[in-house]
Amino acid sequence: MFKLPDLPYAYDALSPVISDATMHLHHDKHHARYVTVLNQALEESGAKPADLESVVREAVAKGDKKLINNGGQAWNHAFFWEAMAGSASTPTGALAAAIDKAFGDFEAFKAAFVKEGVGHFGSGWVWLVAHGETLSIKSSHDGETLLPDTAATPILVCDLWEHAYYLDHKNDREGFLKQWIATLANWGFAEAQYAAATGTGKAYAYPAPTA
Repeated sequence: MFKLPDLPYAYDALSPVISDATMHLHHDKHHARYVTVLNQALEESGAKPADLESVVREAVAKGDKKLINNGGQAWNHAFFWEAMAGSASTPTGALAAAIDKAFGDFEAFKAAFVKEGVGHFGSGWVWLVAHGETLSIKSSHDGETLLPDTAATPILVCDLWEHAYYLDHKNDREGFLKQWIATLANWGFAEAQYAAATGTGKAYAYPAPTA
């Protein structure tokens, strides 16, 4: 059985961009529900997977919508919590250089990230992703993850579903994204992910299931 991961910070740590109320709703209700349905589906099938990543990849290969959606959402949310921090920072070192190479400079990157998120129709996610040393920005729809592309390493992600921001920002997705990328992006985590993408270290993995 997969467990709902604890937040890596207090519920109010991301305020005022993301309030305590939003975090309780988002983590304790939405994320928890995806994990519950994921476990129900695995129990019904008799599967005993070693990791969530393989569950999602196999579900995509088989076209299993229930596991694609709930497994994907469980994974995406867990990654999202790690991709945020309660204090603002900026990228350094190899990741900063890669951002400059891909986008021109950090300000241009932030503008491109926000533009992609605002332009994504409906629910989904906006990602900074690495293929080796090369960075790009993409969005994914609903519970879609980057996991099927084994050459891709997610560096950062922001949730575009309305439950991620509506209590705090109403329908102002652009305002939310601008504040998010400026103040909440966890660049220490992103740098570790980029190191993994370029051959040093290990990329994020969802906590292993328990018996």
